[in-house]
This record gives sequence, structure tokens and C-alpha cells, in this order.
Amino acid sequence: MGISPRLAGTATAVVGLSGALLFSAPSPASAAPAALYAPSALVLTVSHPGDSADSAARAVTLSCAPQATGTHPAAAEACAELRGADGKPEALLVSESTRACTKIWSPVTVTIDGVWQGVRTSWKHTFANSCEMNGAVSHSSVFSF
Repeated sequence: MGISPRLAGTATAVVGLSGALLFSAPSPASAAPAALYAPSALVLTVSHPGDSADSAARAVTLSCAPQATGTHPAAAEACAELRGADGKPEALLVSESTRACTKIWSPVTVTIDGVWQGVRTSWKHTFANSCEMNGAVSHSSVFSF
């Protein structure tokens, strides 16, 4: 038993458990493109590892497509910086800060988790203390929250 050429292009044939041919039209969702923009939705946190709660001191959301939104206070600027850095947060860090900081070990961890232009991303950086973190990220609005 064959499928007529007219149905072959517009229907999907599936053999059911009973061996009978079942026809179903393609769903409208599968016929249309998924989206015009690759998703870019991130959660950014600053935490102090080792604290009694060991939880994020601050956290914001940032979505960059199709427009900058979220709880980040400078969403448009942060999205523009991330686009300029090709989604790589480490490119936004200053390697040699001119800020004078004490050598007290009080770690601060910054994380970025989510999806950047359709690709799962997870980034984490720990600074010796908040002074060193502020020196390394002071020029970037991505970390200003």
C-alpha cells in the first residue's frame, strides 16, 4: 500500500501499533521558525563563599534579545558590552587594576549562568576580596548591580 504523491508532501505517515497507517498534518509550530532571535537570558550573581548562608548577596536577570530587559539596573549597556565581548565575561575584566587593596582574604564570587545567543553558558570568577573585584570590574556595567 503506497502513499499518494499528493499526501506524501503534506502529511506525515506513522505506522501505529496495530500496523495501520495513521496520517497527521504537520503542526503549525513545526512549520514556522522557532524565533527570529537566538535567546540570551542570564542570571548574574555576586556571593561571598563561606558565609553562613553561602548564598548570593546580589542577583539580577539580564535578557538581551530581542531587546535588553531584566532586573539589571543597566540592562542595555550590559547587553552591549557582552555583545562587544562576544559573550565572554572574562574579556570585560581588567587584569591590572591601579586600585590599592589590602591582602585580606575575604573571597567574592561572580557568576553568570544561562543562555547566550542560543548557547548554554556558565561562568564563574572568584576575587580575593570586594576591593579587588571592584577594581577589576569598575569599568564594566555588566557587573554593576
